[in-house]
Parts: sequence; C-alpha cells; structure tokens
Amino acid sequence: MEKRYAILASVMTGMIMVPIDASMVSVILPTLTEVFQTDMSTAQWVPVIYLLTVSSLLLFYGRLGDVIGYKKVFLYGLGGFVISSGLCGLAPSMYWLIIFRAVQGFTAGMMMAVPFAIITSSFPANELGRALGIFAISISAGLAIGPSLGGFLTSLFGWRFTFLINIPIGVIALVIGFKVIPIFRLKPGKLDFWGAIAAFIFMFSIIMIINRLQSAGINKVTVLALVAAVISGSMFFVIESRTSEPMLNLGLFQSATFSFACLSSFFNFVSQYVMVFLTPFFLQRVLHCNPGAVGKVMTAFPLAIIVIAPVSGALSDRPGTRLLSCIGGTVSCIALISMGLLSSSATPLDVALRLALFGIGTGIFQSPNTSAAMSVVPCANAGVASSIVATVRNVGMIVGIALAGAVLHMFVSNSILEKHSLNYQEALLFLSGLRYAYIAALTAITSFVRSKQSGDVVKTI
Repeated sequence: MEKRYAILASVMTGMIMVPIDASMVSVILPTLTEVFQTDMSTAQWVPVIYLLTVSSLLLFYGRLGDVIGYKKVFLYGLGGFVISSGLCGLAPSMYWLIIFRAVQGFTAGMMMAVPFAIITSSFPANELGRALGIFAISISAGLAIGPSLGGFLTSLFGWRFTFLINIPIGVIALVIGFKVIPIFRLKPGKLDFWGAIAAFIFMFSIIMIINRLQSAGINKVTVLALVAAVISGSMFFVIESRTSEPMLNLGLFQSATFSFACLSSFFNFVSQYVMVFLTPFFLQRVLHCNPGAVGKVMTAFPLAIIVIAPVSGALSDRPGTRLLSCIGGTVSCIALISMGLLSSSATPLDVALRLALFGIGTGIFQSPNTSAAMSVVPCANAGVASSIVATVRNVGMIVGIALAGAVLHMFVSNSILEKHSLNYQEALLFLSGLRYAYIAALTAITSFVRSKQSGDVVKTI
C-alpha cells in the first residue's frame, strides 16, 4: 500500500470517533430526557451546543492548520476529544453534560477542520474522488456502529458508557496518527482571532433565537440575541473583507462550483439532521421501541452510505459530478416524503427501509459534491477550504436539529412533548408534528441548481 493510503487510513481511524459519538448521542436523547427529567428543548442542547462550538471555530482551525500544520491541529484536537469525552461520561446533570459537550465541540472542531486538507494534499487530482469516497466509509461506519453500540451500551451499562467508549479508540488513533501523518509544507501568516470571536457570537446568537422561540416565544432574550446576531454577523464580514489574511477567504466563493457545492451540502445536511434527530423519538414514543431496537433501526441509514459512497466517489473522478449530486438529492427527497407518510401502525422495518433509501441518496450525493468543491481550490488554501466545507456541513446539522424542533413545537403542544410515554391519541398528535417536520426537510433538491460547469473544473495548483 502506498504511503498516501496509509495517511488516509490514519485520518479515518481518528475521524471515526466523531460519527460514532454523534449517532450514539442521537439514540440516547430520549433516555437522557427520562434520566434527567427534562424536556426536548433542553435535550436539544446536547447535540446543538456541540455542533455550535464546532461550527463556530472550524474556519479558525482551518486557517490554523495552514499556518502551524495540519498534523498538529488534527492530533491536538484528537487528544482533547478523548479527554472531553471522559468528562461527558462523568457529567452529574444535564446542564453539566451540555457544558462538557461544548468543551468536546471545541476539541472536535480541530480534528474536523483539516481531514479534507490532509487528503487533498496527499492525493493527485485524478484520485481525489476515490480517496474522498473511501474516507466517507469511516464517517458512515461510525454512524453505522454508533446507534447499535449506543443502544447496546445504554441497555447494559447506562448512557455514560456511550461517551467513555471514545477513550480507547482515541488513544489508538493518536498513536497511529503521530507515526503516519506527515508534516506538510506550511504557509506562514497571521491568525484571525477577531473574526473567530465574531463568528462564534453570530452562530451562538442564531441558535439561541431558534431554541428560545420554541419554548418561550419572543421575549427579551430572543430580542437581545437578534441584536447580537446582526451586530456580530456584520462585524464578521467587515473583518473578513478588510483583513489581509482572513479566516474566511471570500475569494473562494468566486468559483461557482465551490459556492454551489457548499450550498447543496448545507441543505443536504439540514435534511439529514431533521431525520437523525426526530426518528429516534418516533421509534420510541410512537412505535414504543427500546433503546437497543432504536439503535438497530437507525443503523440502516449509515450502512447504506457505506455501500454507496465509495462507488459514487470513484465515479466522480470521471468528468462531471453534477448528475450524481442531482440523483442523490432526488433520492433523499423521495425518502423524506415516504418517511412523512408513515402511520402509527408502521413497523420498525418500515422505518429502516426509508432510512436505507435516505442513506443511498446521501451516499450518491456526498463524495461527488465534496470532490467538486475541493478540486477547484489552490493547494495553499486547502486548509481554509476544508474548514469551509466542514463548517457548512455542521451549520446544516445545527439548522436541521433546530428546524425539526421548531416545526414540532408549532404543531404539537408542550404538554405532549414533555411526556416520555404517550397514549394512542397523544401518539397520533405527536406523529402529525413529525410529518410536518419531515416534509419541511425537503431541501436537498438544491443540487439541481448547480451551475453547468460544476464538477468539470480541475484542481489548480
């Protein structure tokens, strides 16, 4: 095996923890609401605060990778992720768990910002799609392992072990990464700290507005958050347009291919996380599945991606990625519609089949779309471009969870949402809210609006 594939394997070993952790958390959310006796809007912050801190710092970490080296950023993040996972597993309350998840997000952002840059710097353009398709296996394998593993660990040992399992995996990944990942050529420069602060305040304010509107409506908190979002968002774009070495290189968006690939990725991940966030509640509260059964059903989505993503990635090395992305987006939309049409008499198998269909669409979409984005980026900006792609993905996840919660609160009363066990009539009302949320996620269709040139541009050096 050539060295570049050893590098790819090393990055995959570290990154597999992220989807394992994310998918396990999705499965145990209903359990957490019962253990800590809290409602869905509070439980939302367990995944949201993590995604928020990750998304707010990805651009900064991408730039940091260009300056101090991708290897350092990746391994420092990996070590921090191991430590913070241990803290999450020891959390004494829901609020402490949310705080430790924020710390985990700070560290996860470091290792999530640079994998695409490491891979792009290690592989020639004519093998990039294949490499990204193989890399997608680690993400999908983690997502596949996570639900079943989370349900199994929760059923036998309790929810805490869903976080503690990251420790042995992380230690192994650290040892391998230190030995295998090379030190790439650095691009000396300055770090955009003010831009990072403005981005963090903007993202936090937006998510605070969405979360508070669900439970409290318009009040002083939401108004103050709106003011903070407008001011910090404006400051961010002023800072990025005026600084000589910005955290967000706005010039990259002059490429229609890069811009539309990022936009399509955003909407695809919005739809993904509407599905991922809501379906465990559907399985547990409407179909009365236990955590182990929920985990098994949720595995259908990533398993389908494992099968499809490498094939789709290899095909994307041929000229043009637009058709594959469009097909993937269409299949994802069909899966969401079919999920929204399920009744209370549905079986776990019915849900699993629709999740698998959604996974097929996602697998067809992701690798060609990422390859299209990274193939038009100069090598000197690979770290920033990698962090932009990752930021778009994580912001999509946040918006997906927030959208799911917001739509559910619009159509289902708080008295029902706060219950952990529903009678038949309550389950029907809960299901009606789920249907509207699934249909609201039909946003992956934006793949159709890609520019005609998308995916036909080769990487510039």
